[in-house]
Amino acid sequence: MEKNVNLRVLSLGAGVQSTTVALMIEKGEIPKVDCAIFADVKAEPKAVYDHLNWLKKNLSYPLYVVSWRNLKKDIFDASKGEYKAFTAPFFTKNVTTNDKGMLRRQCTADYKIKPVIQKIRSLLGYGKGEKVKKNTKVELLMGISIDEVQRMKTNRIKYIQNQYPLIDKYISRKDCLNWIEKNNYPTPPRSACTFCPFHSNLEWIKIKENKKEWEEVVKLDKAIRNEERFKKKNKGSSSLKDKLYLHRSCKPIDEINFLNENENQLNLFINECEGYCGI
Repeated sequence: MEKNVNLRVLSLGAGVQSTTVALMIEKGEIPKVDCAIFADVKAEPKAVYDHLNWLKKNLSYPLYVVSWRNLKKDIFDASKGEYKAFTAPFFTKNVTTNDKGMLRRQCTADYKIKPVIQKIRSLLGYGKGEKVKKNTKVELLMGISIDEVQRMKTNRIKYIQNQYPLIDKYISRKDCLNWIEKNNYPTPPRSACTFCPFHSNLEWIKIKENKKEWEEVVKLDKAIRNEERFKKKNKGSSSLKDKLYLHRSCKPIDEINFLNENENQLNLFINECEGYCGI
């Protein structure tokens, strides 16, 4: 199979910033790409999927939707001891000392980055395990704005070069929203899992507006405190050191009054999940 040497790809999160990049490419304000890739973790709000479908109809270049696994299902399975440890950064509270902490975040690498890289390799013409030729160059455009400059990273894969067109143009998230409005495009939703622990209180309130999505969030919040996984891991013992929560207050999500709760929820990725959540 013939191998491609050069590839230019947009990592699409379908939120404000990456949508702006996608549409600027469409309008010729940013050099064209070969395609856009959206990593679907199967846990975005309905508004994100609706917006993704709108983009598919309005972009002239290919938009690929790829997935590794279903993150929500994996979390529910892990809560029953039927899958490996949790990969999302849930908040922890020690049952003895009440000390609070946070689980390590692995969901970005597994559910967002991995499927994008797999698709890039496929587009280059490489199968699993094949070594990429030294002269291969992939430009990977990221939807990160100037007010998120701390999120810039050098890609760990040698043949992939991360590019930040919004930062190059000194464009902020507010500038993106203004540009979208000026060009009469629909305002994109915030792109993040419905149960993301990094939601602000205002974002939790917004999630709560969708009854079906909120019920799923409450169900998942309760599931991650299921002791069954500890019994299986510890051969029948139900003793556990930490209880897990979606909210930083370490309270059950359905018992929180978000209007009265202090705004202390972490917001490490300022706007949305664009393939590389957080800092």
